[in-house]
Amino acid sequence: MTPETRTGLIAGLGAYLMWGLLPLYLKLLSGIPAADVLANRILWSLLLIGAIMLATGGLPRLRAVMATPRLLLLLLASAMLIAINWLIYTWAILNGHVLDTSLGYFINPLISIVFGVVLLGERLAPVQWLAVALAGLGVAIIAIANGALPLISLGVALSFALYGLVRKYAAVDAVTGLLVETVILAPIALAWLLTRPEGLLGRPLATEALLIAGGALTAVPLLLFGVATRWLKLSTIGLMQYIAPTMVFLLAVFLFGEVLTTARLLAFGCIWTGLALYTRSVLQAGRRA
Repeated sequence: MTPETRTGLIAGLGAYLMWGLLPLYLKLLSGIPAADVLANRILWSLLLIGAIMLATGGLPRLRAVMATPRLLLLLLASAMLIAINWLIYTWAILNGHVLDTSLGYFINPLISIVFGVVLLGERLAPVQWLAVALAGLGVAIIAIANGALPLISLGVALSFALYGLVRKYAAVDAVTGLLVETVILAPIALAWLLTRPEGLLGRPLATEALLIAGGALTAVPLLLFGVATRWLKLSTIGLMQYIAPTMVFLLAVFLFGEVLTTARLLAFGCIWTGLALYTRSVLQAGRRA
C-alpha cells in the first residue's frame, strides 16, 4: 500500500464514519427547527472553509471560478441541491425518520446508475439492470405497505444523486467548489436566522456551541472525501459509501428504537441484494480490465 493510498483510505474512512455518526449530533438538537440547524451549519462551515482556503493559498482558484459564468451556474444548481438534501436529512433525523434516511442513501447509488444510463448514455450489463430492478422493487414494497411513496427516502436519494450529477460537470476542486456553494447559500441562511426570534446567537451557550460545531461536522467530512477521491480508485470509494448508511441503519434500530417492519426489512433486503450484485459486477469488470 502506497502512502497516498493509505492517506486516501484514512480520509475516506474518516468521512464516512463522521457521516454515519451525524444522527447522534443532530439528535442533540431536538426541538430546534431543521431550517435553523441547516442555516447555522451553512454559516459556520463557510467560516471554516474560507479559513482553509486562505491558509492553503486557494484564492486564485476561487477567482478563476468566479470569472467563469458556466461554472457559477453549475455551482448555483449544486448549492441548491445540497441544501435540499441537508434540509430533508436534518428534518428526518429530528423527527424520528432515521431509517428512512438510511434507505435513501442505500437507494442513491442505484439512482445515480439510472442517471448515467438515461442522461450520459452509459450501458449496463444484465446483472446491473437486475440490481436497479431490485431497488425499484424495494421502493414498491414500501409504497404498497404504507399506501404512499417513501418521500423522505426518495427525496434524500434524488437530491444527492442530482447533486453528484451536476458536480460531475463542474470542473472545480472539492474545496473551492464547496466554498462557492456555501458562499451562495450563506446570504439565504443569514436572512433566515435574522427573521427568527432567537436570531443568530440568541440561544443558550451550550446550544449555540452545538450549532457552531455543526460547521465543522459539515465541512470536515466533505473535505476528507475530496482527499479520498483524489487517492483512491472509484471502486474503492463505491464500496466505502455503504459505511455511513449502514451505521445510520444500526443507530436507528438499536439506539433510537425505530421499528423495522416486515415491509421495511423486505425493502432493505431487495436494495442490499441489488447493491451486492452491482458491486460484484463492477469489481469483476475491474479485474478483467
